[in-house]
Amino acid sequence: MDFSSIMDGIFSYAHENPLNLIGLALCLLFLFYRKPKLFFGTLFLGLVLAGVFYLIMNLAGTGSEGKRGLLSGEEKQTESNR
Repeated sequence: MDFSSIMDGIFSYAHENPLNLIGLALCLLFLFYRKPKLFFGTLFLGLVLAGVFYLIMNLAGTGSEGKRGLLSGEEKQTESNR
């Protein structure tokens, strides 16, 4: 999972759901105008959570690829023993 696929997903969602995007933008602008400290705290928390999610997905992908490699290696080994 690379950065460009994540951005493609975000842009396709925004293109398919413009009302949700406008509503989110208005809420963020309202928070920025009325309570900038809360806005930046929420923005920072969102970025941290997105980073943790990316890290978890990246590590899970690596683990499942390794598991597939081990399983296919065992199958090849058992076929050569026959």
